[in-house]
Amino acid sequence: MRTDDKSGDRREYRELTEEEIRARELKSVRTRHEDPEFPADLQPKELNKGARFELKTLTQENADNVAMHLAMAARLIDSDPELAHQHAISASRRAGRIAIVRETLAITAYTIGDFGLALRELRTYRRISGKDDQLALMIDCERGLGRPEKALELGASVERSSLPVDVQVAVAIALSGARLDLGQTERALEELEISQLDPNRAYLFSPDLYSAYGEVLEDLGRLDEAALWSKRAEIAWEAIQEKYGHSETLDIVDVMDEELSYQVDAADAAARWEAEAPAREEARLAAEAASVAEEEALRAEAALYAEEDAAFAAEHGLPWPPESVMSTQVDDDDSTPVVGSVGDSSRTEGESHDGTVPVEAEDES
Repeated sequence: MRTDDKSGDRREYRELTEEEIRARELKSVRTRHEDPEFPADLQPKELNKGARFELKTLTQENADNVAMHLAMAARLIDSDPELAHQHAISASRRAGRIAIVRETLAITAYTIGDFGLALRELRTYRRISGKDDQLALMIDCERGLGRPEKALELGASVERSSLPVDVQVAVAIALSGARLDLGQTERALEELEISQLDPNRAYLFSPDLYSAYGEVLEDLGRLDEAALWSKRAEIAWEAIQEKYGHSETLDIVDVMDEELSYQVDAADAAARWEAEAPAREEARLAAEAASVAEEEALRAEAALYAEEDAAFAAEHGLPWPPESVMSTQVDDDDSTPVVGSVGDSSRTEGESHDGTVPVEAEDES
C-alpha cells in the first residue's frame, strides 16, 4: 500500500482511520491514456529514415504506428507540445526499448515542464544508446528541478572533449545557467569562454552561444560588451538563415567574415559511423541485459508488494484486487511492461529506482 506523498513508507496507511482508509482507493499501475488520432495525410515515411531504421526490431504494423506517433510529436512540438507529448507517450508504450522513442518522450516532457520525467527518460535513453549527446538537456532538467549543484556535478561527470563540438557548446550554456542559478555570475561567464566563442567564425550553435554570453555580460553590468555580442548573435543567425534557411540536415557551417562555407566531410562521417558500430552494438546489448535484470527485480518487488497489500486489504475489509487497478500494457516486441506513470510529474527524484527508468511496479497500490 503506497502513501499519497510517494514517500515509500508502507506503514503510513495503518495510522489512518477506518473512514480514511476506505475513502482512498488503491491507485492504478499507471495513468489511463488514450492514443491521439492521426491526421488523414500522415504516413510512416514522414519520420526520417535514420529514426525509422531504429524501429526495425518491431513488427511492421507496430513500427508504422510508432513511426507515425513520433512524426506527429516532431510536427507538433512547437505548436502544441501537450499533444506532441501524448503522441510520444503512445510511441513509448509500444516501443519502450527503442532509444529514439525514449529520447522523444524525454524532449516532449521537457517541453511541457515535466523535468522529472524528462530526466528519467534521458537517463534511460543514454543507457540504451550509449550516447551523451543529450547531456545538456539533462543538466537543464536538474536546473528545472531546482538542483543547480547536481546540474554542475552532472556536467563534470563526462569528459568534455569526448563530446561532439555542438554538444560541448550546449553543455557550456547549460552549466552557465546553473552558475547563474547559484548567483555565481562571474563563473557563469567563465563557463562560456570556450574555444568556440570566436567572433570571427560562427557555426550553427554560435547564435545561442553569443546570446548567452551577451546576457551574462549584461548581468555583470558590462553593457557595451553585452550589446556587441548580442549584435554578433543576430548577424550569425541572419547569415545562417540566408544561406541555409531552416534546414536541419547540417551539423556545422563555418562563417568567416559573414561568408558561409559548408564544412562537413560526409565520407569521414560515414567512416566514423562504421568504425563505431561494434561499440554501439556492445552498448545496446549491455543496456538490454541491464534492462531485463532490472525488470526481473521489479517483478519480484511487485510480487512482494502484492502479497503485503492483499493481507492488508483482508485485514481492513477492503476489496482485493481493487477495481481501479488497470492491466499493464506490453510492447508488441516483447512481454515486459514499459513506461509506467508517464504523466505523473509529482514524483520526486530518487523514487524511480535512481531515476534510470520510468516507474512500473513501484506505482502499484
